[in-house]
Order: sequence, then C-alpha cells, then structure tokens
Amino acid sequence: MKVDLYNKSGKKAASKVELNNKVFKVDPNEHCIYLAVKAELAAHRQGTSSSKTRSEVSGGGRKPYKQKGTGNARVGSTRNPARVHGGSAFGPKPRNYNLKINKKVRTVARRSALSIKIADNSYKILDNLSMKETKTRNFVETLKVFDIQNKKITIVSSEYCKNLHLSSRNLEKINLVNVKSFSTYDIMNSNYLLIEKDAIEYLNENLS
Repeated sequence: MKVDLYNKSGKKAASKVELNNKVFKVDPNEHCIYLAVKAELAAHRQGTSSSKTRSEVSGGGRKPYKQKGTGNARVGSTRNPARVHGGSAFGPKPRNYNLKINKKVRTVARRSALSIKIADNSYKILDNLSMKETKTRNFVETLKVFDIQNKKITIVSSEYCKNLHLSSRNLEKINLVNVKSFSTYDIMNSNYLLIEKDAIEYLNENLS
C-alpha cells in the first residue's frame, strides 16, 4: 500500500511511501490491544500504598479487661479493626502490579493499533521531523499547516532530536516517542499520528 509523503510545510512530495500490509493493514485484534494497554498502565503503578494491621498499630498489647464476668463483649485488644484507633482489616499492602504478556501479543497489539489509525486516516507521514533550532512557535506552525494543532498527537520519530524534544515538550497534547520504544498505549492514547519516513521503514521491517 502506497501513501502520500509530506514535508513540514504541508506540501506533498513527488514520491510515495510504501506501507507493509502485514503491519499497517491487518484486521485489528481488540483483545490484544486491551491486554497490552492494561499491562503498560499496570506497570506505571508504584504499588507502595501501605496500611497498618492490628499487629502493627502502636499499643493494644494488654487485654483491656477479663474475658468473663463484666457483661461486655469479649475483647482481646483495643487495636482490633472494629475499634477507634484500631488497625485496618483489609487495607492495602505493598505489591507488584506488573502483568506478563507474550511478545507475540505485544506485536499484534502494535500492528492493530497502527492499522486502526491508518484505516481512520488519522495520520500524516513526513519526510523529516528534525528541527534546526529550539522554537515551540515553529513547531506549532507545522501543526497548523496540517490543521491538527488542537488534536492529541503522537509523534513517532526515527532518531532522537534534541531541538524537536525541547520544542514540543511544553505542549500538553503532544507525545514524542521513538519508533524503537513506542507502545500500543502511545498510539491508542492519541487522535492523530505524525510519523517520520525513516520510522515507517523501520516498522515495515521489524513488525512484519
């Protein structure tokens, strides 16, 4: 499948870009996308929340009164969860939220996410995304050329460009990722994709 190639001024290039149908035109597997996104969001959780149980709360070591003969309910500690200042019965404890998914599932999820964006025509392929200077204004002008300045955009670059990173990092709706490390969530959590030509060549070869 061949698609149009643009430069940063919004003009179409004379040549087109070849998209591998095995990567950009597959039948989306929504369950694989769900598993990949779920695993990534779970990995972002710190898992450091902690509450004290009845054995960890300060005090409550002595039985408050004898077992029988007082007319009150039997009590073994003043720090049981039913009492004020008592410990938590089923409170959170530190844990690991990471989920394991197979490499093939992760690959299918990325193919599916890319195919959805291509099918919806929510993308543009640019010949080059690098910038000669650090100016957010110049970067915004590029977005205005394609009339996508108000959309949530994921930019997939082939190589790290410091000027591009510094020019886009203050914009709330821009997510700059590298083609070698982007995730399914990066693609699905956006309304539009800007992909560099060299990044397309990398995806054609490594996700097919």
